[in-house]
Amino acid sequence: MAGSRRDFLKTAGLTGGLLAAGAALAPAAVSAGPSADPWDRVPEILARIVPPRFPDRTFDLRSFGAVGDDKKDNTKAFASAISACTAAGGGRVLVTGGTYRTGAIHLRSNVDLHVAAGATIKFSASASAFPAVYTRWQGIECVNFSPFVYARGQANLALTGAGTIDGNAQAGPWFDYDGQRGPDWDRLQQMAVDGVPVEKRKFGDGHYLKPNMIQFYGCRNILVEGLSLRNPAMWTVHPVLSENVTVRDIKIHSRGAMVDGVDPESCADVHIHHCSFDTGDDGTVIKSGRDTDGRRVGVPSERIVIEDNDYHGRWGAITIGSEMSGGVRDVFAQRNRIHQGSSYKAFYGLYLKTNKRRGGVIENIHVRDLSGGPVDRGAIFVDMNYSLTGPGFGDIVHPVIRNIDARDIRLDDSPFALKIAGSPESPLTGFRLADSAFTNIDIPKPQISNAKNVVISNVKVNGKPL
Repeated sequence: MAGSRRDFLKTAGLTGGLLAAGAALAPAAVSAGPSADPWDRVPEILARIVPPRFPDRTFDLRSFGAVGDDKKDNTKAFASAISACTAAGGGRVLVTGGTYRTGAIHLRSNVDLHVAAGATIKFSASASAFPAVYTRWQGIECVNFSPFVYARGQANLALTGAGTIDGNAQAGPWFDYDGQRGPDWDRLQQMAVDGVPVEKRKFGDGHYLKPNMIQFYGCRNILVEGLSLRNPAMWTVHPVLSENVTVRDIKIHSRGAMVDGVDPESCADVHIHHCSFDTGDDGTVIKSGRDTDGRRVGVPSERIVIEDNDYHGRWGAITIGSEMSGGVRDVFAQRNRIHQGSSYKAFYGLYLKTNKRRGGVIENIHVRDLSGGPVDRGAIFVDMNYSLTGPGFGDIVHPVIRNIDARDIRLDDSPFALKIAGSPESPLTGFRLADSAFTNIDIPKPQISNAKNVVISNVKVNGKPL
């Protein structure tokens, strides 16, 4: 059964972030009654999500020895400025006037790292610049390369500004790792099955599990706003086991494999809005841990609102999974748009993916006013038979998917409008598609297997009612 972030973080020894003084958890939102419109919950959820505020103090990075010449290593300058800011009780670390090369940046409580217009943070091309930290890699906890920007157990954190954070991943070793990670990835999965303690699952330098770009781990009160985020090695914005998260008005541009946009994992009270995604993988994708290890942690992602975003990238626009073993519930997505990208087409509009080793429950997913196209592989796809990796890692634990509601979906130019590939052992239960229209569809008839209580009402495909 899914647990709470509070209980898990106590067990993990994280005394900051969610457990910090003055950061008490708000009570969970009360579920709407059976006759209520679930969308009535959205204002209540958004009222819980309050971006952090910071004291009016500014710590100019250049005052700590930084030089924005795209040459000098400014890792120590970032660490010194952030340390001074948090020691003073918080404020803004200001990055302005140049391109600042650096290794890993570790944020601390009460710090707004502000990258002004015309300024760029550009990360090192050396793997040794990212020392190992406690993290999650594709849903499994381990010790691995530090994400480029990282915080663990902190409260009141922000990345803001009109400037750029450039992962510079193409210049580093990271994409070469894609073809070499197999043995490390197999080893990590086997460690999780064998119950190896997380601190003994050691990877990082000398191994091939590339790092995320921005990760907040066990943190509370987070804001990512305004920035252009480019060239990540892996997932771009990845809050884990965190609460009260706002991601707004950012632009993400990524190319390569495993370069998602925003990936809340085992998080609660998350608002992602007015962002632009031009990604080589999923745009917004909700996760909660993988297989044995995800069930061990057992913390769901819940109360997530995704609205007013533009998707120009590949794979799924609104995606859940495939790492969802802690559960995903109460997700609301509205007024999102899909476009032809600069070099990619979206593969799916709404995409739920899992398989028979995940376990976990996906429930109460609500999507409305999703429009645009083309959608290269399918408009709506629920896949409970998504790929199994590795030579038989872990037990068979069938996931559950129930209560999915999609309405006012208007997608164009796709092979199919709706496909549900449920599991024979655990059929999907409860799917409603209403008040929608799909145009230029190759296969008009819905493709549905191993699903119960599927209701389609007032839906047209190529101008004809279903």
